[in-house]
Amino acid sequence: MKISNFKNIFLVLLITSVGNTFAQVKLPKLISDNAILQRGTELKLWGWASENEKVTLHFKENQFETTANKEGKWEILLPEQEAGGPYTMSFEASNTVDVKNVLFGDVYLCSGQSNMELPMSRLADTYSEEIKNADNSKIRQFEVPDEYEFSKENEDFSSGSWKEVNKENILEFSGVAYFFAKSIFKEKNVPVGLINSALGGSPVSAWMDKEALKEFPDFYDEHLKWANQDYIDSVSTAEQQAINNWYGELDKKDTGLKEEWFKSEVDKSSWKEVEVPGFVSEEDRSDSAGVAWFSKKVNISQLPDSDTAKLHLGRLIDMDYAYINGKQVGHTSYQYPPRKYDFDAKLLNKGENEIVVRLVNNGGPTGFVKDKSYQLILDKDTLDITGTWKFKQAAVAPNTPGQTFIRWKPGGLYNAMIAPLKNFKLKGVLWYQGESDSSNPELYSKTFPKMIENWRKHLGDTKLPFVLVQLPNFMEETTGPQESNWAEFREVQRNANLNIANTGMAVTIDLGEWNDIHPLNKKDVGERLALEARKIIYGEEDIISSGPAPSNWKTENGTVIIDFENLSSGWKFKGEDKPTGFIISEDGKTFYKAQVEVLDDDTLKIYNTEVKNPGVVRYAWANNPGDANLYNKEDLPAVPFEIELTKEK
Repeated sequence: MKISNFKNIFLVLLITSVGNTFAQVKLPKLISDNAILQRGTELKLWGWASENEKVTLHFKENQFETTANKEGKWEILLPEQEAGGPYTMSFEASNTVDVKNVLFGDVYLCSGQSNMELPMSRLADTYSEEIKNADNSKIRQFEVPDEYEFSKENEDFSSGSWKEVNKENILEFSGVAYFFAKSIFKEKNVPVGLINSALGGSPVSAWMDKEALKEFPDFYDEHLKWANQDYIDSVSTAEQQAINNWYGELDKKDTGLKEEWFKSEVDKSSWKEVEVPGFVSEEDRSDSAGVAWFSKKVNISQLPDSDTAKLHLGRLIDMDYAYINGKQVGHTSYQYPPRKYDFDAKLLNKGENEIVVRLVNNGGPTGFVKDKSYQLILDKDTLDITGTWKFKQAAVAPNTPGQTFIRWKPGGLYNAMIAPLKNFKLKGVLWYQGESDSSNPELYSKTFPKMIENWRKHLGDTKLPFVLVQLPNFMEETTGPQESNWAEFREVQRNANLNIANTGMAVTIDLGEWNDIHPLNKKDVGERLALEARKIIYGEEDIISSGPAPSNWKTENGTVIIDFENLSSGWKFKGEDKPTGFIISEDGKTFYKAQVEVLDDDTLKIYNTEVKNPGVVRYAWANNPGDANLYNKEDLPAVPFEIELTKEK
């Protein structure tokens, strides 16, 4: 046979092989083993095959047939199903794909930024018993991969699978979403599916589609700019090279690395003293970027019996390398994660031990954040390692080169992390986001409602419920009149909840941490979201799902009379015998602390003798209001608010 004939046969085989690949029925990642599908509504099941390929679904002794179109896409409509399972779905074309262990229940999209994304693994110490006892096959999560796309809307996720709650898988679950699901399951006894599509640091514009961005020209132009992959590659390469060079040069300058200061035999008697927790003073170190080394001697009278010991170093600014007796036991590359390092207990000595921390700072103050845990944990013994440490500056450098966070650019997360959900029916959306937009509340008052509008449109449900988390208290605790972007932002969120149909809001003004933008109490956040969902999604109109909120108001003889709702069980004033946290103004510029009188079970009188004609009343108006003590008997905090008395209710 001629060589040319061999080539022809090879080409025929290759074409046949490729054709068979396309002919095979393919399903989206969401329709896969262990999936939870939405109960009580007609469902669209979809996928891909070859052109005109017949696709048959076998389900519960029924058959549903369709044919793929010219693009190889197909859809099957499944009649509404009651909660239950597990079931197997068999999709048959030239091949058969069995989707096993499928449940029908309620499915929630859980989106936003890091406080929604934060996994139970980061909360392991806080919720150790919860993790230890985790076992519920009817609560499942699909974790969407963190990706962006600017040139098109993706049709599917690149990866992902459904996972049941058990003591291994739970570590991957969003903490907020898990506690929400647990609460809903307890009340409704139906499977709860969670689609975890959240990304730390993301602004709302990243979650908006191209159509919505057109109303915001700066965002829209930015979106178009990043649709050029060559541009993305060039920026990423250049910036990464600059950052690598910066760290490389810093390491060369670092006297501590050269002289191996992490070793216990290095004489550190001449080092300066510094109190931990705390920041290094400007006298001892300029606020330029660089490297500082810290040392602490600890005496251990009895070595642990277990193989593992723990070093907790709270929060450090910015990047750390931690050593025990000359051996590295931990490393974290940026300031936000808690430093909780497990290490081999054999590294410890009976008697004197040394902890050394190499702290790389990107610019500005450096040190150990206050009100965090700094401990050496040995079995049941916990050694406090706060107090006097030794310190020495090892290198100074210009600030870290700037970095473009491309993943946060407008529209990129919508295209990659939301668009593939278009055919997937949902019960509702949980939204915890806003920290990255808090500098511009006025803009958020326009972008956030637009995002909700377009998500509802593209997800095929104009009434799709949204339950959002109002930003918690954060930064230094204060009392008295002040301006605050975070307070303004909370008011934008409150107004969105009031003005957009089918929305609810979990108030978390008492659940934050002054020194951490990622507070650990995710249980109460999830449970408060569940309370709101029970009311607006499940129709439990009689439950109290939130704390006191202003419902009506009037001025009277220089005072403001405010009626509140959500007080059927009565008031609670935490830490005081009367309500505090109110300020009042005539012109909305100069504010005074207000006196407050309780008139009856749901009415307060607000006033200050300096204010003759009240124009504005505010409650809990600060980044971290220290005097906001208004609750109901259900132990739910009052919503922070601003009332402009000249405006219509």
